[in-house]
Amino acid sequence: MRRQPTSGSIRVLVCDDTRVHTELLADALKRDGGLQVTTSPSGSESLTSRLDLHEVDVLLISSNLDNRPGRGFEILRGVRALHADLPAVMLLDGTQGEMILEAFRAGARGIFSKNDSIETLGKCLRKVHEGQIWANTDQITTLVEALASSHNIRAVDARGLNLLSKRETEVVRGVALGLSNREIAERLHLSQHTIKNTLFRIFDKLGVSSRVELLFMTLSQERHAQSALQYFINERAYEGLRDEATLVACHDAARNGVLIAQVALAQFHAHQQPGPDATLQAYVWTSVAAEQLSQLSKMLAKDLTLDQLLKAEEMSSERLSKKNGTAAVTPASKTRIAKRAVATGDNLASAPAAAY
Repeated sequence: MRRQPTSGSIRVLVCDDTRVHTELLADALKRDGGLQVTTSPSGSESLTSRLDLHEVDVLLISSNLDNRPGRGFEILRGVRALHADLPAVMLLDGTQGEMILEAFRAGARGIFSKNDSIETLGKCLRKVHEGQIWANTDQITTLVEALASSHNIRAVDARGLNLLSKRETEVVRGVALGLSNREIAERLHLSQHTIKNTLFRIFDKLGVSSRVELLFMTLSQERHAQSALQYFINERAYEGLRDEATLVACHDAARNGVLIAQVALAQFHAHQQPGPDATLQAYVWTSVAAEQLSQLSKMLAKDLTLDQLLKAEEMSSERLSKKNGTAAVTPASKTRIAKRAVATGDNLASAPAAAY
């Protein structure tokens, strides 16, 4: 849980592209009496493992870190995977559409050009801390124009046949997750040159001219919601959550009450390296999912007779027995029926003897 500042000022953690730039920016921001400014002394690598991020109100991070363009997007996704409630502002060297969209997809709640004033940056940090989104008019215009230009894009031809190959679809999925060409290449065990050429072919097939249009297309197509469902219908779906962007998306869905995401998180943490935190998180998400299932079960039981409840228990026990090799009907399952009958207010006198 994020701690509230004691003095009423906003606690800002700064991580610019170099150590020198970080200190210079921090010194400039410290002139604002309403900001408590700190820096990351160990560089960007330590951000995801810092134990005091719950004491930070806003993270100010550059898109370029460690002399690597786009590194800031990777680091921010890693931070958001562990601290989803930490608002962040992304410092951008340019205003290209791809950078604007990637910043928001990485988890930024504000984007700020390094060409703008320190005074404006202070306003940006305050607005993001208040829960607002920060972007200037030109940046919003870029996003709106990209969305408008991708409105009628289709991923199938006139006969309904898929235009993209399996590899091209995998690359598009990586783009939709906000991954860079290098990250997609590592994920698919291909070269960055191959990914770049594949993207050009995708642009040509889909009739788009940029990565921005492709990203907006993937956000607006229902087929990605369907592919996400197919992704989770897998006994070992939790393994895919090792990808930081996917883990963040799963956390967001779980917090919004998506049961399948809660189960996936429980499995994911349960299969991590043994440790108190992993076990704790696995237990938490298991309990959350179990509570949702329990409430749903009670709601459904109200519409069933005791005979139907018995039949349902027999069917579920039979399916579990096929997986676990246990007896199809157990005394425990019969006892559960009686308990549900009491909880839902059913008439026990009409229950079959087997339910007791």
